[in-house]
Amino acid sequence: MLSLFLSSSSSYPTLSFLSRSIAIRTKLTSLTMSTSLRRTHAYAGNPLKSKTPKSTDSFSPSSAFESLKSLIPQIPNHPTPSPDFKVLPFSKGRPLVFSSVGGDDASSTTTTPIWHLGWISLADCKGMLANMDENSLVYLGPKVEEDLVCWAVDMSEEEDGVVSGLESRKLCFVELRTLMVGADWVDQRAMDELAIAGHARALLEWHNVSRFCGSCGGANVPKEAGRRKQCSNEACGKRVYPRVDPVVIMLVIDKENDRALLSRQARYVPRMWSCLAGFIEPGESLEEAVRRETWEETGIEVGDVVYHSSQPWPVGPSSMPCQLMLGFFAFAKTLDINVDKEELEDAQWHSREDVKKALAFAEYRKAQRTAASKIEQICRGVEKSQGLSTDFNVESGELAPMFIPGPFAIAHHLISTWVDQGSSNVHSKPQAGVSLSSL
Repeated sequence: MLSLFLSSSSSYPTLSFLSRSIAIRTKLTSLTMSTSLRRTHAYAGNPLKSKTPKSTDSFSPSSAFESLKSLIPQIPNHPTPSPDFKVLPFSKGRPLVFSSVGGDDASSTTTTPIWHLGWISLADCKGMLANMDENSLVYLGPKVEEDLVCWAVDMSEEEDGVVSGLESRKLCFVELRTLMVGADWVDQRAMDELAIAGHARALLEWHNVSRFCGSCGGANVPKEAGRRKQCSNEACGKRVYPRVDPVVIMLVIDKENDRALLSRQARYVPRMWSCLAGFIEPGESLEEAVRRETWEETGIEVGDVVYHSSQPWPVGPSSMPCQLMLGFFAFAKTLDINVDKEELEDAQWHSREDVKKALAFAEYRKAQRTAASKIEQICRGVEKSQGLSTDFNVESGELAPMFIPGPFAIAHHLISTWVDQGSSNVHSKPQAGVSLSSL
């Protein structure tokens, strides 16, 4: 269901998402989302990572970890520490959340539920996970103004006990992609919480797939409050840091005929088209990766490559806990398409007018409400299957002939920038410190 918002055209898992920016110039109809002045993509702009405290600071990873070690044995008979601690539990990559009824949306006659991260106290965490020690927790960062240090913990083996222990608070574990679709992108709090959850999931999943040393096979142990690992074999002692997998995602443009190349994969929902994308290979530059992937998948040769923006993507497979999407405009030198059927179902040139209509037809706000309602139902224990593809309708009620990924996808903003600014403007090299994003 949620795949209709995700974009990628490589043989690798879904790649996509939202964008770094200077100004909003989106010219969509009333059926589309009302784009906000957010300066970052979804999953970027994590407020807990804005500044890492120095090691001498009580909020630093090392200081907070030492306080945590001394505190855990005393639970629950301990005074409130300073700084205090709160924990975000995860199970199988899903953060703990709860849902509340939000305010009325100006464009809606209904009230849309709002999800929140399900932070719990250290005492609650200890009570639910009797064997927990300090190595179970991963440092996320401080909220200095609240005298808090935030942690994440993987409770996959204790999921039933966690949910039953917090049943009165209607807390539940929900897939991060569902939370992404159900987040209100004009609400800074919601996007901050999504970024925190994405960072936490990436760290925890990396811990799960890096249990043993790749050099000697010894057990890796957490260091620096879970921010890195080290081989326990003294003869080896190899340091291991969180994995990031870079991915290029590009909108290929036919400047002369004012068209853009969009593609489909077999796993996409019907009518969705998106950008090409693929992982960077060892020994190549970003520009070379854009040209290679475009040629391999569509047979089109690319000349100029212009950077747009980047976005973390922490909801790929567990083997790749955090991908980094690097967005580009790529200008075609040849136009004949030769689709690699092992990579793509189809690839076609689309006129600016057709793409503009696709942006205007898609009711992204309606889809956001649908996902938010599903989260609320899950938290109430009344999970109800809801398909989102039929939400992308034209005003008459008929299905839109095509649509593109949602506003939290970098693909969306590559495409909407081109629709809004034109090939000539996106072809201009960006000035230092200035993004070409239309957000």
